[in-house]
Amino acid sequence: MPANLPFSAVAVLMSCNIAWALNVVVSKIAVGELGVPPLFYTVLRSALVLAVLFPLLRPLPRQLGRVLLIGFAISGGSFALLFSGLRTASPSAAGIVNLSSAPLAVLFAVLFLGEKVGWRRAIGMALTLGGVLLAMGSPSAAGSITGLALVFGAAVVGALGSVFVKTLELDAVRLQAWAAVVSLGALVPATLVFETGQMAAVTAAPLAVALCALFAGLVVSVGAHSAYFLILQRHDANVVVPLTLMTPLLTIAFGAWLTGDAIGWPLIAGGVLAMVGVAVIVVRPSATLFKPLLVRSRF
Repeated sequence: MPANLPFSAVAVLMSCNIAWALNVVVSKIAVGELGVPPLFYTVLRSALVLAVLFPLLRPLPRQLGRVLLIGFAISGGSFALLFSGLRTASPSAAGIVNLSSAPLAVLFAVLFLGEKVGWRRAIGMALTLGGVLLAMGSPSAAGSITGLALVFGAAVVGALGSVFVKTLELDAVRLQAWAAVVSLGALVPATLVFETGQMAAVTAAPLAVALCALFAGLVVSVGAHSAYFLILQRHDANVVVPLTLMTPLLTIAFGAWLTGDAIGWPLIAGGVLAMVGVAVIVVRPSATLFKPLLVRSRF
């Protein structure tokens, strides 16, 4: 057990890892098997988050424009790309590609915030990106390159937003509420203009769609993320954040079990390499990055 981290906190973090990993699989089922348009699915998720966190919109935050831009990047914007990618990409490969958010966040912090990168973190960045490329090029990921490119785009957008979270005078849970507001404002018109078949997908399997949306919006975004940030308030981020690296391992396991993902050695090797790289990145000190979002780059 990690030093200074009680068993109860470890148990909660493991529950969060399970929820985050299952969310990738559940979302794959929603946009793949159930045929829910991805932008519309993002709208459903954001609407549920806002319904629960609505009281946290008051008082009006300072830096409202910045809050909305960052909130959209780490919520609706990146989720819309992730869900679009999951229409063709497997959950296992998507979980590994999402690890690229950590080196991307460091890179953006260097470009925009003057972050200094030593040789250890540089090696970690190289290992992570190399592992992601190996996973994307594996035979088990063949046929889903477009989907994985969209997942990578989600990692880029999420990482860009997470770099600037530390510049906000707003706690993480309130930021979720405002992220839901801006996501709905941007994606409701987008789904109406660019997508069709929203109601057909819902009426074809109303209970299944509702359960997927409730899991993504309430269990994951409100429940798991709120629990994660509560633990971070009480314990050192250097101890807590590395434990979130269980998520991609669980995503691979759940993908193989629930959606029949093909798991070949190149995918496993790429995942291990990427996770080693991320582990190197997250244990190094950072003056500018909000370390809790290095691995969890989306709300």
